[in-house]
Amino acid sequence: MSTTITIRIDEKLKRQSEQVFEDMGLNMTAAFTIFAKTVVRMGKIPFEITSDPFYSEANQERLLKSIADLNAGKGKVHELIEA
Repeated sequence: MSTTITIRIDEKLKRQSEQVFEDMGLNMTAAFTIFAKTVVRMGKIPFEITSDPFYSEANQERLLKSIADLNAGKGKVHELIEA
């Protein structure tokens, strides 16, 4: 017996992941079914999940302060760093 799951995902991410799955010969349903079966078999998410320090409260506060400084004309111009 099958059931339907509805999830929300960023449109660009959806398109990108569909392309990767297609390259693997899979569709979104097959890929998520593989993921779910692996979660059940392993009893955990099958990869490490870590936090992104960019989204930390301290960094977000610093970014908001920097934006406010820029909007108040207190910004500094720096040379671009080329990779």
